[in-house]
This record gives sequence, structure tokens and C-alpha cells, in this order.
Amino acid sequence: MSDRNPQFNYRPPQFRLPKGKSLYSIILVVLIMGILATGIYQVDQREESVILLLGKFNRITGPGLHLKMPFGIEKNYNVPTQVIQNMSFGFRTNEYGGSQTNDYPQESVMLTGDLNIVDVEWIIQYRITDPRAWLFNVLEKEKTIRDISQSTLNMLVGDRTIMDVIGEERNNIEIQGQELINNVLGSYKLGINVIAVKLRNIVPPRGAVQDAFEDVTKAQQDMNRFINEGKEAYNNEIPKARGQADQIVQEAMGYAKERVNKAQGDAARFDAVYAEYVKSKDITKTRLYIEMIEDVFKGDKAGDLIDRDLENFLPLKNMQQNPGGAR
Repeated sequence: MSDRNPQFNYRPPQFRLPKGKSLYSIILVVLIMGILATGIYQVDQREESVILLLGKFNRITGPGLHLKMPFGIEKNYNVPTQVIQNMSFGFRTNEYGGSQTNDYPQESVMLTGDLNIVDVEWIIQYRITDPRAWLFNVLEKEKTIRDISQSTLNMLVGDRTIMDVIGEERNNIEIQGQELINNVLGSYKLGINVIAVKLRNIVPPRGAVQDAFEDVTKAQQDMNRFINEGKEAYNNEIPKARGQADQIVQEAMGYAKERVNKAQGDAARFDAVYAEYVKSKDITKTRLYIEMIEDVFKGDKAGDLIDRDLENFLPLKNMQQNPGGAR
């Protein structure tokens, strides 16, 4: 009788390779799965894919589902050619646009043309235009872009005074910076195009200088506010004054027309009287005399007529006439 316990005499089943067609079927399935896994690739709508055949450039494919030679014979590298990419200088933000940090003075502190120090933060926006050049022409792409951008901005800021950099030359720096950066990147054949350079914050060094520039900035803002208020008052008063002037001119023109018409009427009446006077001088003289007398005395209620030699009163004046008119 054996001393061993029967329950410990169990032997695990031995794995045996199938024979014949079953083995070929498994190999075929594995081969098909390998081809599907390594021979199909997807390109996003915002990408282009560079295909290498045994490490050598072969072709570029666009968005969609594509086939390639499997098992690493052909390799694809997807490049985001339709994506606008940003690169910040003097500060950093996380992928969600928050948690800003400004501890990069080696990028932002610059010397101006009038030997002042200024802290400039900026952003460049670029897009990959040649995926082949982007992958193979330059090894350290981001560092190259940063170095070229920094040297360009340092040159542009160094050609201007600090007041120009902070003030009216800001837009020119952005335009010239974009042009110069693209020229240098083009000579490196990096395969990108800078579409915008945006200056973000431009401030003088901290301390008394910064306080003085803040006072200048505040004064400029006050000046612009006063100018705008003056323009607003001008725009309110000038139309009103012009309206009043037009009204006065119209009234003057109406008065002038009235006077001209009256003068023309008087002249016509005089011509008519003269014509009658020529026809009968004595009668016209008498009529004019009577009209003149009526005109002189039409407002006088108690007039006295006397002769030229003061010999008679017509009528005789009653010297005792009281103020009430009783005799």
C-alpha cells in the first residue's frame, strides 16, 4: 500500500499543438490580425499624416482611414496642420488657460533704445504648413521657435524708446515681429507660418520707475477722457449754434426781402404820384399838402391853427378852459 495520498496524484493537462489544418488556421488568423493592427491608420480632420517606407519619406495622406504596409514596413506620423498653436513668452498657463505664472524674466526682460529696462510678455500663434519639413528639418523645434522669437522681439524693442514700446509703437512691433519671425523661420525651413504676434503686458521695472509710469499712464487716460468729454460737448454745442445761426440768417434774409419789397412799393407809388403830378401839378401839390397835414395832426387831439404872421387864432383859444374840458 502506497503512503501517498491519492488526492495529490493529480497531473495537470498537457498542452498539445493541434495538427494539420488547425495549426495553419491559427497562423492565418494571427497574420490577419497583425495586418489589421499594423496596416490601418486613422488621420483626424485637423491632421495630415507623413508615411515613411523603411525609414524613408514616401508620401503624405489627408484625413480619413488609410492602409499602409504592416509590421513596421511603413510608419505613419500624424501632424496637426489645421490647428492654431500658441507659444507664450514671459508667462505660462496650463492646458485649460488658468494657473498663470510669470516667473520667466529671462524671456520677458529687455533693454530699450533709451537704455531703460522693460518687461514684455507676448504670445505667438502659428500653424504647421509643411508636415514633412516640421518632422525632419529641425530637431529642437520648440527651442528654435523660442530663440528666434526672443531675438526678434529684443531687436524691435531695442530700436525704440520705452515710451514708444508702451505707447504708439505697440502695433508696429506686432506687425514687424510677425514678418521678421516668418523670414527667419523660412530660412530654417521649419515648415510653419506665424499668423500673429500679440503683445500682452508691457510694464517698466518694479519700484519707483513703475510707480512713475503708472502715474504717466493715468495722466494719459485722464487726458483722453478730457478730450472725449470736450469732443462730446463740441458735438452737442456746434449743431445747436449752427441751427441758431441758420435761424438768424433766415430771419435776416426775410427782413431784407421785406425791406426790398417795401422800397420797391414806395418807389412804385412815388412813380405813380409823379406821373399824376406831371399831369396836374397844382392839384397834386394841394393833395400832397393836405395828406401831409393829416399825417402830422392825426395823433393830436387839441391842436391850434395859427396864421404865419400870428395875427389871428383859428379858433380863438379859451384861456379859461379847465383841464376837464368845461368852459
